[in-house]
Amino acid sequence: MTDHLSATTLSALADGELAAEQLETTNQHLAECPSCTSNALQSSLLKSAMGKTGQRFAPTHEFQARVARQIKGGLPLQEVSRLVDSRSSNRGSLLYSWTAAAAVLFVSIGIILVQHNWNRSATASVEFAALATEACDQHIATLASNASPEVISSDRHTVKPWFQGKLPFSFNLPDNLPNGTILDGANLTYIHGLPAAQLLYSIGKHRVSVYLEQATGDGLPRNSKSSDLSIDHSGFHVFSFKTSDLDGIAVSDVDPARLSDLATMIARAQN
Repeated sequence: MTDHLSATTLSALADGELAAEQLETTNQHLAECPSCTSNALQSSLLKSAMGKTGQRFAPTHEFQARVARQIKGGLPLQEVSRLVDSRSSNRGSLLYSWTAAAAVLFVSIGIILVQHNWNRSATASVEFAALATEACDQHIATLASNASPEVISSDRHTVKPWFQGKLPFSFNLPDNLPNGTILDGANLTYIHGLPAAQLLYSIGKHRVSVYLEQATGDGLPRNSKSSDLSIDHSGFHVFSFKTSDLDGIAVSDVDPARLSDLATMIARAQN
């Protein structure tokens, strides 16, 4: 989007001075333009801060006492009025300037942080969607080929050693699996050009692929270390997980809760 709302329009929006038709058009634009939405928020908060600031000044007790002494001393009423108005105006203007500046700084920092978090979250979601697509494509290809795994075994002590020398990292497999879950074997594969282990499981009649890759900060699933991501793609559930050393992503059409249980158990095994 190349056209943005003018400063005049944003100011009128903050003051509630837009006509109904203008307001509808402006709201439609704001729904599609994060930049103008941030500017509108900043304008609204600034005007609110300015309005409140103008009502905050009150003469100090010291100043009131000084005026009272001058009145008793015979200072003309007009001079007292001028003095009060002048002091109030000067102190109020100074307070107004500092408060307005602080409000602008506060709003600007807030908007920057919001935009940064929004951009980071959006980027993580896009990257995860791309990884989910590749993982699903590989899982579908595995199902369609009906080929035997490169290492066929339900014994974790057989599957794990098979990857020695084939991967630049090591991993653990859980001692026990959730009820109804069987380890079928594994394949050596690549996700986004990086070597990964494809662990193959069966949960009832459902097939599961769990991909493990070394955590490099630029690998699978490229999301925040403090949270997991999940998505549905091509009829499959995709669930990501992280440990301090590994990135993982599980793919299957099994119930999401059972897929999550398996992924969680594999993640815990790394500790």
